[in-house]
Amino acid sequence: MTDDLILKTDHLWSVSEARFAAVLDTAVDGIVVINDSCRILAYNRACEHLFGYTYNEVIGQNVHMLMPENLAAQHDGFIERYLETGEKRIIGIGRELEARHKDGSLIPIELSVGESNTPAGRQFIGIIRDVRARKAAEERVNQLQAQVVHMARVSAINEMGAAIAHELNQPLTAVLLYLQAITRRLPADRNLVIDQKMAEILIKATRETERAGAIIQKMRKFVEKRDPERRLTDLKSLIDEAIELTLVGSHGHNVQIQRQDPDGLPPIFVDSVQIQQILVNLVRNALEAARHADDPWIRIATSFTPHDVFVSVTDSGSGIPKDALKTLFKAFASNKVQGLGLGLAISRAIAQNHAGDLTAEPGGDGQGATFTLKIPQAKEPVAAE
Repeated sequence: MTDDLILKTDHLWSVSEARFAAVLDTAVDGIVVINDSCRILAYNRACEHLFGYTYNEVIGQNVHMLMPENLAAQHDGFIERYLETGEKRIIGIGRELEARHKDGSLIPIELSVGESNTPAGRQFIGIIRDVRARKAAEERVNQLQAQVVHMARVSAINEMGAAIAHELNQPLTAVLLYLQAITRRLPADRNLVIDQKMAEILIKATRETERAGAIIQKMRKFVEKRDPERRLTDLKSLIDEAIELTLVGSHGHNVQIQRQDPDGLPPIFVDSVQIQQILVNLVRNALEAARHADDPWIRIATSFTPHDVFVSVTDSGSGIPKDALKTLFKAFASNKVQGLGLGLAISRAIAQNHAGDLTAEPGGDGQGATFTLKIPQAKEPVAAE
């Protein structure tokens, strides 16, 4: 009778072990079983994928090897305290923490711990869920939310900028009229005593006021909402205006701007504001890349073939990192702290909408980056408006 009972008990244990082994092998989550000495007794295939260690590498080892140093130093104390007091701090309660991969990198996990009293002694079962994908998704959502908020601020600033430009235009116009009136009276009114130096200052003030008014008009035109309007356009003039707009409030005034323009540059049939948007973005990026260089400069060169016109913007910066090339023209792919990563994506879309393109040569090894805008020449017959 006793022998029969022993045989039945052995059979039950073998069945239980087989079931447990099947659960271990098929579980999606990692499962680790340790004894009260923190030695690993069981370690499933999901753990091999998660931690990089094979079954044979961990069995019998202290579970510390799967923990970051700060947790590993405290773990034995946690086990001893629990065995002495019975106070549960993590057992039966899931929590998020970090584990350590074989290569030393840290992995975000969700850990649930259970306890079992077995004939071999007290054992602890850890169920480990890899939450890297979830964390990455949460981080991406947080980034997108921050970008949406930033975009809303940019949109608000654009509207404010248009309003400010409108309001400033009136006092600037008044100042200009007063200065022009004084300037006109200088040669006509003999009773108006003013020295030559003062006359020069008034003329310069008039000129700068006219320039300020022109810049504000360009800014208003640049930010206002309107339907695309294509016309025959001189590319050199667009570049001049783009440089002037970019330098307003820019930190790139210490950067030397070089120009290379061939004779006979043909006109282009484009929406001038949209093409200017591309040029402003390229010049601004080049100024930012070059301003910390030992010899800060940017070069804006135009050229043409029988069919196309080209604008190349080269800077003296360090070039574009290789890991940024794949996403260079993708939206929200900026590496800048300030910026949405939309500038180059929108610029290429505008260029392609004009049957052209925007390409980049990354540079590096002491060479700065070069961005090249290609636009088709105006097809004949096209009459200037």
